[in-house]
Amino acid sequence: MKNYLRKYANIARKYDVGLVLENASWRANPDWMRKIGYSDQDVVNVNRKSIELLYDIRNEYETENCPIVFNASIGPRGDGYNRTTIMSIEEAQAYHATQIGIISQTNADMITGVTLNYPEEAIGIAKAAKAVNIPAVISFTVEVDGKLSGGQTLKEAIELVDKVTQNSPVYYMINCAHPSNFEHVLIPGEAWVERIHSVKGNASKKSHAELDGSKELDSGNPIEFAESTRALLYKLKNLNVFGGCCGTDYRHIEEICKNEIESKSSTTND
Repeated sequence: MKNYLRKYANIARKYDVGLVLENASWRANPDWMRKIGYSDQDVVNVNRKSIELLYDIRNEYETENCPIVFNASIGPRGDGYNRTTIMSIEEAQAYHATQIGIISQTNADMITGVTLNYPEEAIGIAKAAKAVNIPAVISFTVEVDGKLSGGQTLKEAIELVDKVTQNSPVYYMINCAHPSNFEHVLIPGEAWVERIHSVKGNASKKSHAELDGSKELDSGNPIEFAESTRALLYKLKNLNVFGGCCGTDYRHIEEICKNEIESKSSTTND
């Protein structure tokens, strides 16, 4: 795991950019851990150790030009692609409070609710994080039409979360979808769009259903992926945290960094 993370830390330091270093706790919530025989104490231990694992990376790679932030990944209670488990806001807050409470007692700088497909769960995560004073990011995933799996628009989801939580999420992210799947729904200048600061796209343009049924990893084209991600800057003026989700690896992230360096150089020379 450390060797895997070092690849990304090396890229961040090479290009003098900050790094949001994420732990491996996306499925370290109670229901998912119980499915494979782990105890409640194991839930505590795994979440704590997943953050402790990051210490050496930060000590080894952090510099003034490469600040490193620890982020804890909070995955959905159900399937990130299908709305199989629907909770009320109160149920979601109570459920996710267990994992978020454990994380809040570590050196994590923030948490991110990742691959969420309905706003009630997002609101519950945001409320649980606020209750223990840890900054929270909310990340929705969308289908190829740019909408959540239940048919809600990103605009509707983000505005609802902000309304109910009094804008408690630090910012919003979109993950587990190729940029081409949602670029068309982003309207520059609208308040909800300006709340989106991060994108972690899939390498593949395929739908979630197609990816679920795929027998081979679709890693797409790293150069094309970087170009598609860069194109989002024309619509997302606050986009400043870039990453990759399904099918991506260090090659995709390095291409994004190269793309941004070339873009800045071109702007400077114009």
